[in-house]
Amino acid sequence: MSKKVLAVLSEFGYWGEELIGPLEALEDGGYEVVIATPKGKRAPALTPSMDPTYIDPPLGKPVTSPEMAAKVTAVENSSRLDNPINISQLLPERPYPSSATFIRDFEEYNNSLDSSMDKILSEYAALLLVGGSGPIVDMVNNQRVHDLILGFYRADLPIAAECYGVACLAFARDYHIRKSILLGKHVTGHPIEYDYKDGTGFMGVDFNMGPPPYPLEFILRDAVGLEGQFHGNVGRQISAIVDYPFITGRSTADSCKTGELLIQALEKGLRRYGW
Repeated sequence: MSKKVLAVLSEFGYWGEELIGPLEALEDGGYEVVIATPKGKRAPALTPSMDPTYIDPPLGKPVTSPEMAAKVTAVENSSRLDNPINISQLLPERPYPSSATFIRDFEEYNNSLDSSMDKILSEYAALLLVGGSGPIVDMVNNQRVHDLILGFYRADLPIAAECYGVACLAFARDYHIRKSILLGKHVTGHPIEYDYKDGTGFMGVDFNMGPPPYPLEFILRDAVGLEGQFHGNVGRQISAIVDYPFITGRSTADSCKTGELLIQALEKGLRRYGW
């Protein structure tokens, strides 16, 4: 089995601990973590995720320890995230149906996608979608990211996602069937109690969105359907769920556990945890 994991980060800001937690678990387990971003630009850590004095408004307390802030800062000051894989060059873009040659273009797209995914799946053992507010902008509704997820899903390889990265799973759907791959599954993610009322921000732009553009809890509840279940686990310090092939982490504090569970899925065949 390959000992490499592909980690997708947003170019508009990832939450530091949501990279460091899985990264440390994977590297301690002997895995190489390869970084990818939607357009090949370096992913920046969200500034609050490097500040141990930052008070998370919904939780009313600091959510980044001094030790974790130092680790995130060290990664930001290193070349670790330089030269990420460019997903827009890794996978093809689906043609518009309005194209005069749509059928031929669609065939070419599918052939190119199959070829690209064969290479990716021969190289990587798992996929990791790192959270933070940034994924809202360039990962959640990104067709190439969806195709990447679907490739790992069809190959029955583990897919870990954290916080707003979990939203990518809700929208990853077969082009023809158009049902979420989370249908019937158990997942966790950002519950309403964790949502900001104001101040949702992104790196590289001077823009305060205010509250999140959507309540992730509602999206996930709808995606899993009547036979699945969303688990907010509000009132519990840790919320991480395994319903294979998905390993989902609620938010910042769940990052290390998400990495630990991903290792167990890879090494010990873990298929269910947390529900």
